[in-house]
Order: sequence, then structure tokens, then C-alpha cells
Amino acid sequence: MSLDYLKQAVAENDREKLVRYVHLHFGDGDDKVGAREIEKGWVEALKLMLDLPETNRKFIFDTLKSESPQTLAHLYFHLHFYFVQKSGDWIHDGNL
Repeated sequence: MSLDYLKQAVAENDREKLVRYVHLHFGDGDDKVGAREIEKGWVEALKLMLDLPETNRKFIFDTLKSESPQTLAHLYFHLHFYFVQKSGDWIHDGNL
């Protein structure tokens, strides 16, 4: 899938094409593996929040207010990979 393909999907608001790309990308070409990779990140983050730990919410809200959407998107991907790596079941090399 090319960058043009993805840009066309955005222009057409074709969410399914974009989700399929993410699944294939994270799953090294396997849609189902990609979905499981995404779920691993969510599960690891959820496990840390179950005990309602003290967190630096000011940092989070300040970051959301002060950074560009592009920077936040980059942060989102890094956080995803961080939590997938924490799962101990990592299929990628960790490089973006």
C-alpha cells in the first residue's frame, strides 16, 4: 500500500482502508496478527491503570494542549510500541 493509497483513503474518509493498513503494518502482512498487536498495547496500559495509581495528569493535559496534532500522533505511536514491548510478546524490531 503506497502513500498515495493512504492519502486517497483519507480524502475519501475510508476508515476501513486505513484500519486494514494499520493491521497489515503491525502484523507484518497478517491482518489478524496486526489486530492482536494493537490489543497488546491497550491491555498493557489497562493493567497499569487498574489500581488507580497516582499519575502526573497535569503533564498529560498540558501536553495535549500545547503540542501539535502531528506531535501527538507521533507520541501515540511511540506509546503504542512501548506498551507492546512491555507485553513481552514483541514481533517487531522496535524501530519506527
